[in-house]
Amino acid sequence: MRVHLRGVVLPEDEVRDLWIHDGVVSFEPVRDADTLCTSGWIVPGLVDAHCHVGIRYGGGHEDHDGAVAQAEIERDAGALLLRDAGSPIDTRFIDDHPELPEIIRAGRHIARPKRYIRELGIELDDERDLPAIVAEQARRGDGWVKIVGDWIDRSVGDLAPLWSDAILKEAIDAAHGEGARVTAHVFGEAALPGLITAGIDCLEHGTGLTDETVELMVRYGTALVPTLINIDTFPEIADGAGKFPAYAAHMRDLHRRVRDTVANAHAAGVPIYAGTDAGGGIRHGRVADEIESLAHAGLSRTEALGAASWRAREWLGRPGIEHGASADLVVYTEDPRNGRDVLAAPAWVVLRGRVYDRRDPVTAHR
Repeated sequence: MRVHLRGVVLPEDEVRDLWIHDGVVSFEPVRDADTLCTSGWIVPGLVDAHCHVGIRYGGGHEDHDGAVAQAEIERDAGALLLRDAGSPIDTRFIDDHPELPEIIRAGRHIARPKRYIRELGIELDDERDLPAIVAEQARRGDGWVKIVGDWIDRSVGDLAPLWSDAILKEAIDAAHGEGARVTAHVFGEAALPGLITAGIDCLEHGTGLTDETVELMVRYGTALVPTLINIDTFPEIADGAGKFPAYAAHMRDLHRRVRDTVANAHAAGVPIYAGTDAGGGIRHGRVADEIESLAHAGLSRTEALGAASWRAREWLGRPGIEHGASADLVVYTEDPRNGRDVLAAPAWVVLRGRVYDRRDPVTAHR
């Protein structure tokens, strides 16, 4: 397949001609190429940096066909690179499907008994086993490991850390020794200092960040994936937590101030990336909603889009629109920085050089 495109290429924000041949991008003309578009906006393939392919919406494990369907939904939304932040099933079979997005896997969540969603993670009775399990998951994953940093502790009726600071340092060092990065689910305030000073590479959600822990993140180079559309579910979670009034009030407070929290982290220089937390309580294919939320939390529209495209790809070690790189890009008829409605309606999605015409989803793939 030979394809020619012309449009405004982001992030350079300049009109360029691109060609696609044998699944890769060419900056040099390719003979006999079919012209796909002569105007529009061309963006490196979108990234959902916190996604769960393999968790069924509403809960439970997805089967083979369900996981494939989830990945297809992400592709059609323009999300061509997914960082799977914990899945109960092995989704490596998706690697055999060139029509599906690339998944960078973090293995399974690592938690303590009764301190996370039942049946999703690996539960450790003894925290001293954490370094060995982290190292094992690092060897099985794609360069990432996911631990649960805090969760409700029913004995105290509120969010509380799962691990001691010393064991976190040992575990994160073990992952780094295997060449993997570590991220952590964390909602509240108490677990943050230990996670950050232990050398965690990324925080998921991070709703409990304060001026002090933001400063620590900057000092340690910790990234943040705030999953804002998931945080929007906190009031509903609080409404269902009547037995734990302190926890319910805490969740409502974290939700109330989350956009200020993210804006503060961004202003301080914390690297922020877009992730929806799709799977379980959030439907797949909502990366446009997360970008829009970031644009209302202190990021400019260009920064919000970059957090789900070229900047996220660089962070995850994948190229943008480069000569010789895999042709993974999204084409819009309007500037995608104009808002959610434009972002949610790409004209064409190009994955590994294959064109998916999103103007009419029932048309045949080119």
